[in-house]
Amino acid sequence: MHSPVSTTATATPAPSSAVPRTQTRWTEFALALGGFAIGTSEFSIMGLLPDVARELHISVPQAGHVISAYALGVMIGAPVLAVACARLPRHRALLGMMAALALGNIASAVARSYESLMVLRFLSGFPHGTFFGMAALVVADLAGPAARARAVGRLMLGLTIACVVGSPLATGIGQYASWRTAYLLIGGIAASAWLLTLLNIPRSAAVEGASPLRELGALRRVQVWLTLGVGSVGFGGLFAVYTYITPTMTELAGLRVTLVPFVLSGVGLGMVVGNLVGASFADRSLPKTIVAALLWNVLTLMSFWLTARNPWAASLSAFALGMGFALVPGLQTRLMDVAADAQTLAASLNHSAFNLANALGAWFGGLVISAGFGWNATGVVGAAMAIGGLTFFAVSMALERRSAAGAQRNAFTT
Repeated sequence: MHSPVSTTATATPAPSSAVPRTQTRWTEFALALGGFAIGTSEFSIMGLLPDVARELHISVPQAGHVISAYALGVMIGAPVLAVACARLPRHRALLGMMAALALGNIASAVARSYESLMVLRFLSGFPHGTFFGMAALVVADLAGPAARARAVGRLMLGLTIACVVGSPLATGIGQYASWRTAYLLIGGIAASAWLLTLLNIPRSAAVEGASPLRELGALRRVQVWLTLGVGSVGFGGLFAVYTYITPTMTELAGLRVTLVPFVLSGVGLGMVVGNLVGASFADRSLPKTIVAALLWNVLTLMSFWLTARNPWAASLSAFALGMGFALVPGLQTRLMDVAADAQTLAASLNHSAFNLANALGAWFGGLVISAGFGWNATGVVGAAMAIGGLTFFAVSMALERRSAAGAQRNAFTT
């Protein structure tokens, strides 16, 4: 593994010690607020689909396509923007992406047709992955090599808190007023994040030697692909359960539908806790933290399978399942290591991988439900996906050890 020191030195041209601690914290807060806006934008629409369908005179499944359009924007936008912004100073690129997010949500609020809303949601998803990837590199550099994972964890707090507070709040406002009001609110939050970022983020020159071709070099690195595989497969287990958690809790556990939002908030709280715990341990031992998080996912997913018929036990399992988010800051940090001088693209692709995890988890979960294995069978599918993530990581570490051993032999012979 590349050393943390050399990784962060490659990532950005300015030393973290040159930035006052207060400015560092405000920068982290501003970028986390941007993450909060992104998370609220992504998840709040799920509770507003009937309202969108009614106003635009389409079916609810058709309205659901706007979620797919956003996810597609994330997956395509991450590599495209990472390469396109390679020569830009990171503070300028982040400001541009946050401005695009604010404008995309405000424009979504005034969309006059289903087709225009689809296009606007696709474009709104474009900055998502690159924003998180580039913001993670900035906060990691400001924090220094010994505390970079915790800095990434603080950045990701914006996304996890959006699951607990932002999405339910925007959904409630959207249901009370209109879904357009919800998008205006999100646009306002993104604009506030843009202003705070403008006022606080350190200015620096573009990364020395950065170019689109160098960023594309990340795609030639096997370790980058293996790490992305850990996220897209290993983290997909969470979505295998989460996608179908409402019918599981109501039809299998017998929970009243009015209480389901509390279960969903429990999952979000678990994500907040897992994010902080995982980030803290990742700074001590990155490989062990990733393995532990994946094993935790295996155990909690199997626990959900066993407890899904009891509303109290299933709710507790759902909270524990959310703690599997501990995997995220560790994977984001590892991508900084294995990408060498192509960190922006690799870090951005991490969020494309998580959107792929969402799609794979929902698909595999739907397959076992359709096959008649029951709602709780999603837990077994999710556990199998977490084991798949462990397999990817085991291969990654084996190759890394073999490479290190080869380098030692070469050094000895010379």
